[in-house]
Amino acid sequence: MRYLLTLHMDPTLWATLTDDQKTAVYEGHGDFIKLVTESGEMVGTKALAEPAETTVVQVRNGVAQTKTGAFVESEAFLCGYYVVEVESEARAVELAAKIPDAQYTAVEVRKVVHEG
Repeated sequence: MRYLLTLHMDPTLWATLTDDQKTAVYEGHGDFIKLVTESGEMVGTKALAEPAETTVVQVRNGVAQTKTGAFVESEAFLCGYYVVEVESEARAVELAAKIPDAQYTAVEVRKVVHEG
């Protein structure tokens, strides 16, 4: 079963972390990638740009309208994700707890129900 592990950034919280804590987060991602790659559970990962570099597209009355910024206006934003293939939701949760972001914000675990 595949699960999407989403990472969320809170810039205000991030600004309160020490340089050592930030470094530990970055290094922790390297450790996590190594763990799930060696276990064969890694499907993929992506880091995403900040909301200021996001374009939202909506079609109204057949006309595409765009705006800059995230669809959901919030200080926290989706900043990346991992896709893992594991035997159970419990294992996905176990892996999510190993992602360093879980110490400061949260990691959302969501089952992938369709792939195209």
